[in-house]
Amino acid sequence: MTEEMGLSWVAAQCDDLENLPVEELDCLAERGPVEAMLRVAERSVTALPHPAAVRLGQDVRCLLESSLPDATIRTVWLGATDHVFDPAKDGISARTWLRKMEQAWLKAEHRNDPAFVSITAAPKTDDRLRRDVLQAIGRVSGDLTGTVVNRIYPLPLPGLVPALEQVTVRACADLGYRLVLCALKANYVAVDTETLDMFVALGNRFDHPRALVTEGLNHRA
Repeated sequence: MTEEMGLSWVAAQCDDLENLPVEELDCLAERGPVEAMLRVAERSVTALPHPAAVRLGQDVRCLLESSLPDATIRTVWLGATDHVFDPAKDGISARTWLRKMEQAWLKAEHRNDPAFVSITAAPKTDDRLRRDVLQAIGRVSGDLTGTVVNRIYPLPLPGLVPALEQVTVRACADLGYRLVLCALKANYVAVDTETLDMFVALGNRFDHPRALVTEGLNHRA
């Protein structure tokens, strides 16, 4: 069982589309990626432990309430999902897509529990945490950028590392941390043991289990 949560769990669903439930695959084929991702957001309410599902609403709210440009949010999302889903291809902005996701998630929460009260954003804004997440991003920035640029079938994504840094600083350190992990996994970036230990130690400070880091990560001993 995955230890992922919130928006990074939604991103992780893009890793193996063939493993999506049949109804979501049908939705993807018939109605496109926007509607399919909204179905994924709805599924989070029943697929995840409640705190992990609630984190989706908090993650989305953190991004919506931030001063991040739409282009930054889109870049981070494309990096975290290996370009599997790009809202711009369906003609909507990143923020419009996030609002749709929030509505779909909230509708599912109310369906599951009519008394559910909408939550507020809970960004991690501690300066030391931000600084340490930025240090971790810096440690993998060269390999992450090189992998994206030099892959066999390159998909240009300029500004991925700066975008991850901006999410960390201007939205939420925890979300920035989880999305850089998603980007490492989606792009199959190899990390050494020292880097792995750094991410695990940082995850401990966010109260994340080790499996959130190690599951799906390309670790080279």
